[in-house]
Amino acid sequence: MSKAKLGAVIISVLLALYLVFTAQRGWIMITEPNPVAKVLGIALFALPILGAWALIREFAFGARMERLGRRLGAEGGLPPDDLPRTPGGRIVRSAADAAFAQYRDEAEAAPDDWRSWFRLSCAYDVAGDRKRARATMRRAIAMEKAQR
Repeated sequence: MSKAKLGAVIISVLLALYLVFTAQRGWIMITEPNPVAKVLGIALFALPILGAWALIREFAFGARMERLGRRLGAEGGLPPDDLPRTPGGRIVRSAADAAFAQYRDEAEAAPDDWRSWFRLSCAYDVAGDRKRARATMRRAIAMEKAQR
């Protein structure tokens, strides 16, 4: 198990524990005769439901992304990890920007190919734009699912 997966499991277990305690406190408040406590108890039940939904959604996203990555890797289509790095291990920004342009052009040339969008997502991630990287990966996942 990779460090990232282990970290995700540990955080998820802690979140699940938090959600259980929050639900328990919500139940205690709901059983109180005070109407304000009842309303707060109901509100506390919304947090575990929302948290569980977010946790499940993130794990599903990660599993789909990993599945596509394995598939693309088996096809030999993953972008190479050959960009220059700083002494601290970070990718040099100018090199990331140059690589990004290549993958953006590839995605524009093949807008219906989930593979090009997967690679573009990786380029966004390397360039430090996590929001666009996730949105582009969602698009790649949806496109691959539609092609099955």
